[in-house]
Amino acid sequence: MTAQWLQRARWLATFLNPDPRVSDYLRAIRRGHHFDRSFYLGADPGLHALFRAFPERHYVVFGEREGRQPNADFSPRAYLRHNPDLAAWAGRPYLHFLLYGRREQRVTREPPAGAETGQQPAPVLRPSDGPKAAVAIVVHVYYHDLWPEIAARLRLLDVPFDLFVTVTETTPGAAAALVGRIQTAFPCARAIPMPNRGRDIFPFVHLVNAGLLDGYRAVAKIHTKRSPHRDDGDDWRRTLIDGILPGAATGQLLRRFLADADAGVWVADGQHYRDPGWWGGNFDITAWLLRRVEIRAERERLSFPAGSMYWLKPVMIGMIRGLQLDQSLFETECGQVDGTLAHAFERALGAIVADTGLAVRETSALRPPVAAPLPDRARYVSAFYLPQFHRVAENDAWWGRGYTEWQAAARARPQFDGHAQPALPGELGFYDLRQTEVMGEQAALARAAGIDAFCVYHYWFDGHRLLEAPLDGLLQREEVDFPFYLCWANESWRRNWDGLSGEVLMRQGYGPGFEEGLAVSTLPYLRDSRYQRPDGRRPRFLIYRPEDLPDPAANVARLRAAWAALGVGEVELGAVRFHLGGASPVPADLFDFWVEMPPHGLVEAEDYLVGGPGGNRMAQGPGPGFRGLVYDYRRIAARSLTVAHAAGLPPNTIAGIMPAWDNTARRGADAHVAWGANPASFRAWLHGLSRHRLAASYRQELFLNAWNEWAERAVLEPGRQYGRAYLDVLADWR
Repeated sequence: MTAQWLQRARWLATFLNPDPRVSDYLRAIRRGHHFDRSFYLGADPGLHALFRAFPERHYVVFGEREGRQPNADFSPRAYLRHNPDLAAWAGRPYLHFLLYGRREQRVTREPPAGAETGQQPAPVLRPSDGPKAAVAIVVHVYYHDLWPEIAARLRLLDVPFDLFVTVTETTPGAAAALVGRIQTAFPCARAIPMPNRGRDIFPFVHLVNAGLLDGYRAVAKIHTKRSPHRDDGDDWRRTLIDGILPGAATGQLLRRFLADADAGVWVADGQHYRDPGWWGGNFDITAWLLRRVEIRAERERLSFPAGSMYWLKPVMIGMIRGLQLDQSLFETECGQVDGTLAHAFERALGAIVADTGLAVRETSALRPPVAAPLPDRARYVSAFYLPQFHRVAENDAWWGRGYTEWQAAARARPQFDGHAQPALPGELGFYDLRQTEVMGEQAALARAAGIDAFCVYHYWFDGHRLLEAPLDGLLQREEVDFPFYLCWANESWRRNWDGLSGEVLMRQGYGPGFEEGLAVSTLPYLRDSRYQRPDGRRPRFLIYRPEDLPDPAANVARLRAAWAALGVGEVELGAVRFHLGGASPVPADLFDFWVEMPPHGLVEAEDYLVGGPGGNRMAQGPGPGFRGLVYDYRRIAARSLTVAHAAGLPPNTIAGIMPAWDNTARRGADAHVAWGANPASFRAWLHGLSRHRLAASYRQELFLNAWNEWAERAVLEPGRQYGRAYLDVLADWR
């Protein structure tokens, strides 16, 4: 112990009373503006507090001879190796660079092995059929000599898992040879050679984008981390892996992670960094990355899982897919140790997990599950459903031959940086709803996610029907399991799509006796065995704009009487709580229930990011030609959970939620956009409803707006950006 204290005393004396030449060196560093404090401190989180306060002095006195780097782009060892004429500067290579080497443009770092393979395209991948384990482990191997260490650890695990291994091609043929050894050792593994691009991040993202990691309860990511810029690189790797794959203890810890509803990421102890000092040179690129999923980066706050080894819940996989990163976005590999997209990705994960309302858990924080009251869950879930996706003669005449909703969706263009337009379909493709099989596929996806019924819009204009083909086709196909009920969309069709102003294309009329005609038009559907009776007795029917009825109370009474005369019996009749009043006031007790339909009635002046009284409050707002409105999705979600908002609704209201809202496809530069919508913020809203609203919701039901409003980006079904992520969030919640 005495010897140890004497050694520390000598270090301290050397540090505080350096050779006078050190002062000259420090002046050169200050004049050079090249030393990167954030990088230097980030390379060694365990550096003593005194040294962290004076990193330049630490580098000059101790760090340089220990091989530490003063900057992401300068390696003292590489500088000496590639500049053999500098033998006399062996003790002070960085000083030579500052005084002379910089202007001489000398080589300052090692080119990585296999850098030339980064230009090769990544392989096209497709998910495999067949059963899956509950969890998957993804390993990236850059340092091929470390594979035996990783393989030995995998053999110790006490949980079944699917294994994916990506291998960097460092020299011609090396990856193929290692792939063969991997598949011999783990015959069921999927081993994939990858170009040297994006470190361990792009290979992982490539698997996510291809859908290979869909459907798992959790996914682990590890890699052959060596961190040559750190003296403790090998020890750090082992610490990271030991923390999340601790051999025979893995199963117990994994069960705790899965049981922890508030955990989104699991990392080794000490690897949850919470200091803005870790931004280094990565803030701007992280902010750009987060804008792609509508999250705002905050320079004064940073919390993220360090080391790029962790377990992830499914919502995190969905959000990674939503970043829409491809190989071309990752920098060409040239030994960078900071300031790349891969480094930004690591920091972005922290903001993403926070956006879900989840937490980063270190291993020691994973506790045994504690019995607690379960939060409220919906007893019945409905989703609005648009039957617009097929050709009709009227749309051909109004919008051009061949028009469907898909044309509107596909022609949308982004109005600002990170604007997720056009919003395009995923696995179901650009379907035509006259092919009834599509409706069966949609229903299967919805059922798996916990959606009980589709509320399908019924377009009846005083005797004239529109968009009836999908449901009429369904009536002819009894084998297609598509649970549904109707919502009469009783508003005029107008060229500007809002139902309120502009040229009228199809007027909604209310001629004498319209109630009987409407009732007759619904009869074939109400008699279908798939038509829903959520209370087990009465068929359900909604009216979209009750305040537009000429005499709501009398019209509703006559409509009920018409159904009774047709032998339907009592109908459970509801109405949408619209955001604007109509010509006719509607008594709150006229309907059996009301439906809350966000964003209607939720947006207030302080929520606007663009177009409101505060002007443009977006960091990267729309261009000068934008005339629309942008408001904060998270703020209106928070408002929907307040006591004041709930108190303003009729007591028999079904609580509503929307996955997103953006009608750029229909209105272009005049669009209304809810910024901040993604599966993570949708999850946070859902769980907020469980805590604050569902208990008082009519029959404890939930209404989703919507299943497939592609031109308004109010979509739950699989999309190109997030895949099934919204459905996965809903399934996990139910």
